[in-house]
Amino acid sequence: MEDTFIIKPIQSSSNNLESQAQLEQQKAIARVIAGIRKSLDIETIFKTSITDVRQLLNADRVVVFRFFPNLGWEGEFLFEDVAPEWKSIIAEGAHAHCFGVRFAELYQQGRINVISDIYQQDFSDCYVQILQRFQVRAYIIVPLLKGEQLWGLLCIHQCSSPRHWQNAEIEFASQIAEYLEVALQKADYLEQIKAQSAQLAQVAARERTAQWQKIAAITIEKIRQSLDLETIFRTTTQELRQLLTADRVGIYRFNPDWSGEFVFESAAEGWIPLIQAQLQQPEIRRNISECSAKDLARPPVVDTYLQDTQGGRFTKGELYRICDNIHNAGFNDCYLQVLEAYQAKAYVIIAIYHHQKLWGLLAVYQNSKPRKWEEDEIYLLLQISTQLGVALQHAELLEQTQRQKEELAHTLKELQQTQAQLIQSEKMAGLGQLVAGVAHEINNPVNFIVGNISYVAEYTENLLKMLHLYQQHYPNPIPEIQEQGAAMEIDYIAEDLPTTLNSMMLGAERICELVLSLRTFSRLDHAEIKSVDIHEGIDSTLLILQHRLKNHADTADIEILKEYGELPLVECHAAQLNQVFMNILSNAIDALEEGLGTRDWGLGRAFPDTQSPVPNHQYPTPQIQIRTELTSDNSIVIRIQDNGPGIPEQVRSRIFDPFFTTKEPGKGTGLGLSISYQIIVEKHGGQIKCFSEPGKGSEFWIEIPIARSFCALI
Repeated sequence: MEDTFIIKPIQSSSNNLESQAQLEQQKAIARVIAGIRKSLDIETIFKTSITDVRQLLNADRVVVFRFFPNLGWEGEFLFEDVAPEWKSIIAEGAHAHCFGVRFAELYQQGRINVISDIYQQDFSDCYVQILQRFQVRAYIIVPLLKGEQLWGLLCIHQCSSPRHWQNAEIEFASQIAEYLEVALQKADYLEQIKAQSAQLAQVAARERTAQWQKIAAITIEKIRQSLDLETIFRTTTQELRQLLTADRVGIYRFNPDWSGEFVFESAAEGWIPLIQAQLQQPEIRRNISECSAKDLARPPVVDTYLQDTQGGRFTKGELYRICDNIHNAGFNDCYLQVLEAYQAKAYVIIAIYHHQKLWGLLAVYQNSKPRKWEEDEIYLLLQISTQLGVALQHAELLEQTQRQKEELAHTLKELQQTQAQLIQSEKMAGLGQLVAGVAHEINNPVNFIVGNISYVAEYTENLLKMLHLYQQHYPNPIPEIQEQGAAMEIDYIAEDLPTTLNSMMLGAERICELVLSLRTFSRLDHAEIKSVDIHEGIDSTLLILQHRLKNHADTADIEILKEYGELPLVECHAAQLNQVFMNILSNAIDALEEGLGTRDWGLGRAFPDTQSPVPNHQYPTPQIQIRTELTSDNSIVIRIQDNGPGIPEQVRSRIFDPFFTTKEPGKGTGLGLSISYQIIVEKHGGQIKCFSEPGKGSEFWIEIPIARSFCALI
């Protein structure tokens, strides 16, 4: 007997018992769907699902088998629910090469394998041995496809005896498999998101890889939280003064001539602020380098203090000066005068380098009394000075990279939107490609018809003239010709044929207009900025939406009112603007259809400038009014207004937010107006606003410049 493969089972009539079983099956399917929605764990979804399947079908075993196509259709059993009295396939560690090779191609086609008794089938010995090993007597095997690829199998085993599988049972297994396929797709999507998150986490981790000492880690982390030098310097001076219990911490910057000034400081209460004082007292502004700073720019020297305290742990090239008591250090009068102006009794000064050039000093002062500086304190300051040098390098690049930084920040901010927007963009791109392709395919034969129909008309006219001449000169043709002419209704043909040809010409010209509108909407050159006629884009969009404007059952058609101004050509992304028109007009049609369904027009009026008010017991014609005008500041304004139910303020205020929608699940992504906002504001430097009140319809107001530079926006 041949293997039994089916595409989809045929439903049969059910008695009460079968109806109850089907009800339980539907509940199980609902649980699977709920599990897919709630759980992010594919293992939990599969295990719960196969348990439900085995219990509802009263089967002996349900397993999920996964293929490895790149290994010659080898595979493994991943999940299993088995009755206690039967063997566990997973526990046995089964792998089935024969299992995959025999049926993989059929499973790839989505076919379901239903076997009532394995001994009544013409199976290979290899396959029968596998089934016998696991006590399988009858089974249903449903393929699990991920996209177009065969991922695995849902296997339902009856071990105790042969079993005639009912259509409802096969259908139930098929439905479960379909939802498990959804779970697989969801798991793939989540893995992609996890991979992206992991990449972002790795970037963040690399910024925190350095292992600092306990105190240094706190301060350096705060420094690295910002790229702004002012914030970094302020944080550094404040944190160091508190950590070291110093009286003053300052950052001194050198000028090219070795003059300089304090640019940031943190001083304890009671000590003069040097930044303010240096503006008034020349001795404070006197450059430190005249006395000692130039020494710091020379090759490093070994400090006697660090020699006594294992200073060898500091690497070569790190420059520093330490003073426990300024009056016992042998300083010259110049330097002592500067230090006394600083009110300092002891200090640590660390060089700050920028590209191996001395940029300034990180100075820590003890003003109240001399101080013995500890090695850990010096090591902390050396690390901080290194970080300040890195911050200076970042600041140098900051101005050059500001634009890229802003774009990156904008991109990171919209990471949560990216996946859904990508899907939306792909749909629109696909629509453009499809429309353009259809237009192209239609255009070729239509051009052939249009190009030749004039010749056909000319040939027809000549033939009719010749026919008339024959009729004039041979008014009494032979009976056979008279009979054929009467049968053909030659006089009617002579009269109707020119009219028919004219109708064909009009129809062909109408198709040409339709093709032109489709090509205008698709705009395959949408990635480029072009000068286009905005009205053409609006009209092409309306043509595509024409089917939604007509034939609304027992209600009136939606009327389009146009008030086009005299507009010049506009430099823009034509296809993107067409997408905006499509989103807004589709929403307007949705609103009018909602009003047609609920009769909720509030004031019950048409546009006052197009129709007279109607009594409240009547309903106006649903209308969409489109107006364009040129403003005085070289911009154009497009206003799209409907006389639908209107939008409540709490909805209107969020209407451009990503993912915000009032539509039922599955009927809207909440991205249409968000993407429209980005296209108008970010891509074209324009404005888009929504004005609406309940009962008064809605109006979308769009303003874009006629011509502008898009370089900074794309």
